[in-house]
Amino acid sequence: MLATQLNHMIATNLIGANTIVQVEQFMSNRVKDRTVIILLNVHALRNEPSRIGDPQDIEKAQIATPGVAPSLTSAPAAAAVPAQPLYNKTNYATGSSVPPVKTGSPNPYGGPSRNPHHASPVRSSHAPIVRDTVNGTPITNISNLNMYANKWTIQARVTSKSDIRTWSNAKGEGSLFSVELLDQTQDVRATFFKEAVDKFYSFLQIGSVYTFSGGRLKVANAQYNTCQSNFEITFDQNSEIHLANDDGNIQRQHYEFIDSIAGLERTEPNTMVDLLAVVQAVGEVATIVSKKSGQELTKCDLTLIDTSATQITLTLWGDKAASALTDYNQQPVVAIRRARVSDYGGRSLSLSGSIETNPDIPQTAPLQTWWRTQTANGGVTGKSLSATRGGAGVMESLEQRQTIADIKNNNLGYAGDKPDWLTFKATVSFLKKDKEGGSWYPACANAGEPCKNRYKVTQTTDGNWYCDKCQGSFPTCVRRWIFSGVVEDDTSSTWVSFFNEQAETLLAGATADQVYAETYQDQQDQDAYDSYFAKANHTEWIFKCKVKNEMVNEESRVKTSVVAMQPVDFAKESRDLLSALAKF
Repeated sequence: MLATQLNHMIATNLIGANTIVQVEQFMSNRVKDRTVIILLNVHALRNEPSRIGDPQDIEKAQIATPGVAPSLTSAPAAAAVPAQPLYNKTNYATGSSVPPVKTGSPNPYGGPSRNPHHASPVRSSHAPIVRDTVNGTPITNISNLNMYANKWTIQARVTSKSDIRTWSNAKGEGSLFSVELLDQTQDVRATFFKEAVDKFYSFLQIGSVYTFSGGRLKVANAQYNTCQSNFEITFDQNSEIHLANDDGNIQRQHYEFIDSIAGLERTEPNTMVDLLAVVQAVGEVATIVSKKSGQELTKCDLTLIDTSATQITLTLWGDKAASALTDYNQQPVVAIRRARVSDYGGRSLSLSGSIETNPDIPQTAPLQTWWRTQTANGGVTGKSLSATRGGAGVMESLEQRQTIADIKNNNLGYAGDKPDWLTFKATVSFLKKDKEGGSWYPACANAGEPCKNRYKVTQTTDGNWYCDKCQGSFPTCVRRWIFSGVVEDDTSSTWVSFFNEQAETLLAGATADQVYAETYQDQQDQDAYDSYFAKANHTEWIFKCKVKNEMVNEESRVKTSVVAMQPVDFAKESRDLLSALAKF
């Protein structure tokens, strides 16, 4: 039988009588005392004008031939075992033989990974196996779930749980969350919608074991789902989920660690990896607005390092980001399950799966010992894969900082559609504050979506402020800083742009509305206005900047924008300098 997702191969005549096909994935199932082979993934190689040789029905041939072992159909269902290949699998396109899956492969489940970035050998499959019973209920292995068995119960450990997300489209709106479930054979992704979110979100806890039944299966989307199962599960409010006894037979997590962070420099973007590393630094928790949804997202960047003395940035999102400063400030060892490799910022990682602190696995202790040794000897100076384009979240360490001259020397800003990033220490030498009406712009007073006080408004003849974004009219506006200035270090100087949040930091927390009320609203007080900027002149900061080549009036210009800044902690700076000198 062809699986449902392959029906188009018949409709489009890719498969017909006498077509030679290469079977990539299949499963063996029992239907009314017959063995049915369900083809999950096949490739049509070529069409033959007639049948090749004289193939016989294998069941009839085994029964009719003396000395041949009985057919699988004659075995009792309770004694079913994993079906073995009935013949050597051959790649007919090349003539090479494809070896069967080895039980000693790196995958402890005995089958190949579903990760689309790994090679996918031909796999044999399993007949449905009931491995155990719980309170009289038969338990099915995750590896044996299939579209043709509607009633099943699995017993699995929750290894990760996402935040609750909301969705809205033409069909309606609602909420959802997803979990990853692991048993002795495989892991599978499960999603809960609407009422099931309210019923099960708080009940399901990472690390606990449950029995699950009443879910619906669908074919996994390999672009977004990297679990090993070929399927995904959807649970609703009528599904049955019960806390089960944790007898320790199901491992807490399954990892396939890469050799080292250094190897990620050659890893293709969008590859999913498992990683064991030390959290060397925790960046600031920041809030950004998604360009796709317009929603506010919480993010935090961790700087990771391992024994290859190579660093990389990992971005956390949502609740994990919000608690990052508390969870990782002690520089723990972390085991990361499924981080997506990105070429944003050289090489960086974004967490798609789970992150476990000081995991109870053999590899943890040697890494902890290495890190304690390094810190006792003054720390480790590592190569950063994310230093040049590391994003706005992390203020790089002293060793990772660059200079203003590096903007020109390294041709920063010319990385195509993506900006370059750098961190440097510099002094403010000039601020361009003489904009007519003040160094701000009027923004929409709507604090909700889609504006959130960001979009520029125009004043109408009736004195109200009109916003094109939300098409609202408001009696007031919110003023937001925008101005430029010159910063310099001992290598060079550059113009930089300051926007609202960074400008408020520079001006000791003064908001544009506050300065407008004091210096412009009733009558212009130029001296009071200038005094805010005078206090900021000649102050020293550590700047995180975004550098991007832009076209201005048909002229190419490199624009440097301040995205984060912090005052220099002179005591810490002195300690870091002494530590760096001690390494020479």
